[in-house]
Amino acid sequence: MSTRERQRRRRKRRSDPARLVLVGVIGVVAAFAVLLTISLLYVSAVASNIPPLGKLKPVKQQTSSVIYAANGEDLGIVEGDSIRVPIPASKIPRILKEATVAIEDQRFYQTGAIDLPSIIRAALADLVTGKTVQGGSTIAMQLADNLYLGHQQTFERKVKEAVIAERLSNKMSKREILADYLNTVPYGTVGGQTAFGVQAAARMFFDRPASKLTLVQAALLAGLPQAPSQYNPFSYPQAALDRRNEVLTKLAQLGYISAARAFAAERAPLGVHHSGYFQQRRYPYFFNYIVSQLKRRYGASVAEGGGLKVYTTLDTHIQSLAQAAIHDVLVDPGDPASAEVVEDPHNGHLLAMAQTGTYPANEINYATQILRQPGSTFKAIVLADALSRGIDPFTTDYLSHTLEPGWLLGYPSYTVTIDGGGNLDAPLNIEEALVASDNTVFAQLAADLTERAVTAMAYELGVTTHLHSYPAEALGGLTYGVSPLEMANVYSTLADGGWRNKQISITKVVFPDGRVDHSWDKVRRTKVFSSAADAVERQILEENVLGGTATQSAISCPSAAKTGTTSNLVDAWLDGFTPNYTAVVWMGYPQGDIPMDDVQGEPQYGGDLPADIWHDTMDTLAAPPCASFPSAPAMAYVPFSGHYQQAGLASYVPPKPHKHRGGGSNGQGGTTTPTTPAGSTPTATQPATGAT
Repeated sequence: MSTRERQRRRRKRRSDPARLVLVGVIGVVAAFAVLLTISLLYVSAVASNIPPLGKLKPVKQQTSSVIYAANGEDLGIVEGDSIRVPIPASKIPRILKEATVAIEDQRFYQTGAIDLPSIIRAALADLVTGKTVQGGSTIAMQLADNLYLGHQQTFERKVKEAVIAERLSNKMSKREILADYLNTVPYGTVGGQTAFGVQAAARMFFDRPASKLTLVQAALLAGLPQAPSQYNPFSYPQAALDRRNEVLTKLAQLGYISAARAFAAERAPLGVHHSGYFQQRRYPYFFNYIVSQLKRRYGASVAEGGGLKVYTTLDTHIQSLAQAAIHDVLVDPGDPASAEVVEDPHNGHLLAMAQTGTYPANEINYATQILRQPGSTFKAIVLADALSRGIDPFTTDYLSHTLEPGWLLGYPSYTVTIDGGGNLDAPLNIEEALVASDNTVFAQLAADLTERAVTAMAYELGVTTHLHSYPAEALGGLTYGVSPLEMANVYSTLADGGWRNKQISITKVVFPDGRVDHSWDKVRRTKVFSSAADAVERQILEENVLGGTATQSAISCPSAAKTGTTSNLVDAWLDGFTPNYTAVVWMGYPQGDIPMDDVQGEPQYGGDLPADIWHDTMDTLAAPPCASFPSAPAMAYVPFSGHYQQAGLASYVPPKPHKHRGGGSNGQGGTTTPTTPAGSTPTATQPATGAT
């Protein structure tokens, strides 16, 4: 064959189409083999570095915390950025499971954890295009993503997802995998809160539990996880409708429902509406008080998304009584605000925290967040200090008379009068002065005890707000004021034989892993003064209910109480206790120092409407058969002679025979905070007027 002929044949072979196709196929196969080999080597390398399930660190699942009353009633869910309330598989409706399988993984029950053809297609597409892997994930793989990977869109994540899914499938049943997926998958964000799991989603979009979902509702939810933002029915209703109908069509195609049923369901409206379910809470002021304590101890993230079960001391029956008492007494528009705290004096458990106002229009907790002048309720603290020293309140007299400027060394402007500015000018013993709520006697007594001693006793009994040891503090004229919560602890100490208990509002916190924090309910008791001294104090406060300023609070069982009314009728209190319960009622206008000189047609003192609220709460709570106050050892008194006591009595000239035990013309005994110019705010450094 000639050289020319050979060249011609070569050109023919090179131009032969069949040969070109063969070469191309061989090249593609070779390239595919290389890519497949690289992929398999990469997958093998990634898989070998994945620890066993038991050693994998799961993605933190934010689960909503729930707060319960003492009887186990649900008070509400702690609000956070993420809402998740896991439920058992038995409470997830069958149609929702079917809809989820139909649209997410229709071969879920027939295949294993991995859809290999889909994964290979997605992986090759990713390697060729350099784009993130999309598609190919089974429900088991998505569960692996939810539990351990946190939705990282990378090829490595896809490999890990497949490996972990396979391990989960070897450990869990299909039923368990589907239930866990439905409890962890995100369904969308509304109002800054993301719903994780079907229970949260059912509440967020339809305001009903997942167990009550209808076909059309289940179909809508089943379609959301693929693109929660894109299909959000509040933001993109048409896209959500189209997606829901796609799910319904798929359900019919796979035989889960009939074509006729799907056709009818596709014509139904979305039916979604904004729900305030996760903002709802029973007794919101107490609820928020609990949340603040959880955040202080555990931090906001744990309190809101730590899946805590928080058991509290709230007694819903007592809470209802206190709330009803306030609402039944303060019935007129423009009536002052009020708060009531009920405490178990024997262990410090907070049983009720009620107030006026509607949450969230009024977010202020009057029991814990406002500080107001306590008025003559502070006289019980002065009396406790005197008794702790062995002073006999029945034989120790002081002259009740106007204390003119200069009477107290170091306070040249400090003036104290009885109510109305009058001058009783007669000796009263300490018991009589307490029942009459006489300011002048208690100002002198406090001066003899010393201001610092009275402050120390206030702290011992349960006051936590900072005091300055000014003279007027003995009469309730404080710089900052106190909260009803503090005064509940003070009077609980008086009710419990001189033992101060740490106030407790949480009994235990259960964590998702079963760990229980019992430290909340650890009783901490401190003996403040003797049982004998406390019994005498209680006896005098009982007398105040029987014939003093607190008579309007009297109930059918034994009780002891003290009233308090501040200058210009700005604040009014009734603080008291029975053998088993302590209740403190405050009333006033929280927006400022507004006089209560015309409330329901009458000026208001602690012995008026606050006493009615106290009575209406405790009369039912402490109804017969009545509990009795415990007996105590007899009090041993010691001789006492105070400087201001003797100075006052030395100037006393007995008048014609006459006896008057009242503290003022109105029968309430007057006011306790310092006298100030009209419209000003009293402070503990200013002069003081009468007391109630």
